[in-house]
Amino acid sequence: MTATISGSSSGSTSGAAAANAGTTGNLPSGQSALQPGTKLTLNGDLRIFAGRSARHLAERVCSHLKIGLGHSSTIEFPDGEIIVKVEEDVRGRDVFVILSTCQPVNDNIMELLTFIDCLKRASAHRVTVVMPYFGYARQDRKDEGRVPITAKLVANIITAAGADRVLAIDLHAAQIQGFFDLPVDHLSATPVFVEYFQSIRKELGDLCLVSPDVGNVKVAEGMANLLGGELAIINKRRLSGSAVTTGNLIGSVEGKTVLMFDDMISTAGTVVEAAKLVMQRGAKQVIAAATHGVLVGPALERLSTDSITKVVVTNTIPLGDRVAPIKHKLVELCVGKLLGEAIGRIHNNQSVSALFNKGAGTKR
Repeated sequence: MTATISGSSSGSTSGAAAANAGTTGNLPSGQSALQPGTKLTLNGDLRIFAGRSARHLAERVCSHLKIGLGHSSTIEFPDGEIIVKVEEDVRGRDVFVILSTCQPVNDNIMELLTFIDCLKRASAHRVTVVMPYFGYARQDRKDEGRVPITAKLVANIITAAGADRVLAIDLHAAQIQGFFDLPVDHLSATPVFVEYFQSIRKELGDLCLVSPDVGNVKVAEGMANLLGGELAIINKRRLSGSAVTTGNLIGSVEGKTVLMFDDMISTAGTVVEAAKLVMQRGAKQVIAAATHGVLVGPALERLSTDSITKVVVTNTIPLGDRVAPIKHKLVELCVGKLLGEAIGRIHNNQSVSALFNKGAGTKR
């Protein structure tokens, strides 16, 4: 039987220090891409807990809000069953559970459902599920006969478990918000990326934002406007879950630094094939950026190639030691401040959309 314990001891800063370790760094200084607003004032009813997949991120969120991470434990039995224990009073509290349903996806989903049930049975006033990364998001429609829409199924299960609200970052398709029969706050990580790339803007030189597929054009166009770059588009055709073929490049990339931005890098097939194409068309260098570093299968081997100079992702998914083969070119940004601001506003019944400067939108 194994147990994972979450929580922070009073007066300790070790949690924040651990979250800063490795490739994760503080966001660059300078003007924030988040809209300045009224300073958040929190009451004692707010509680934040973390699942096993989001412990370090939750510590960063709590550090921003200047509150302690709630004490809980997840115990796994020898047969694979788990039990979640909340080890402090949550009766009448406004509770947020931070947990990414990343690999192992099914285990994390089960932990989330168990967490929700535990909190509801402990008489929490409201339970908000914070999913920095939402697994099964790519199964959002029937693209052939006799297949499920699993993203909708997972949304139904989370609702049935007793969640009152959902907070997510860069869902694979914006319409997934409608799969939930409860309020959904859909955040964009664009401000985090804009802040980083503005801090190194002079190093980039002539910049071209390339959308690796047609569905991401709106985000690429918004980023181009915010960073002062041109826009190009690649059309792709997916052959399977891990194989894609690139088609035509619309726009000029010759002599430019190419920044390709997407919601996730999974097996890296899309981004690597697109990088090869733009390098053939005369691009100076290619930077691949994505909110979610899923990085499974052949992803690390593909990203190790010379066609991509730098890979920039956020910490919505814990990376750990598995990214060692590309550590020299990997930049991991933190979304703790973004989530912290949103959680504070939800808790205070303030506008979440008011956080963001107008600019890049979410993927359609």
